[in-house]
Amino acid sequence: MSFEYLSDASGRPAWDGVLPGRPTPFFLEAGSGEHAKLFGDHFTVMLSGDETDGQFGMFMATCPPGEVIPAHTHADTHETFFIVEGAVRVFLETPEGEIDKLLEPGDFGFVPNGYKHAYRVEKQSRMLGVATGGFERFFQHMGTLADAIDPASPPYVPDFPRMGAAAQRHHMEFHPQHRWENQ
Repeated sequence: MSFEYLSDASGRPAWDGVLPGRPTPFFLEAGSGEHAKLFGDHFTVMLSGDETDGQFGMFMATCPPGEVIPAHTHADTHETFFIVEGAVRVFLETPEGEIDKLLEPGDFGFVPNGYKHAYRVEKQSRMLGVATGGFERFFQHMGTLADAIDPASPPYVPDFPRMGAAAQRHHMEFHPQHRWENQ
């Protein structure tokens, strides 16, 4: 599957021009960035691998209560969770066993690549994420582009081919049969 739906008439990415696309100083007003909707979550990319020479990307996730991101692993992406508001429960499988950790405002979590993890949004939340450069595009590839943060907009549920193509492109594997002890 290709991602033509993310291109404008000239073939350039639809979000082209929102961020500088190269390492240069810049500023964003509150709520600005590249927006995407995935399930009930709204993602705003504020910094991409294009601006950091591929080192990292930064995004804000605005998530409704009850949203569950299923068990998955990243082959080459390190992922962070910093809770700005709300509460998010992170599930993580380590060699020592499963961890179930509730993160609240000001709390931080880090999941290195290769670790199976999932999360559930316990309260309306905003999470700041920093990940290995390029992964921030996952939300645009799997979700749908949005003009702005609109919590009232309906959820966007991608079809399985789109989910699979986005996961493959970003070296991610879902584990739909995995069940957490406390989930």
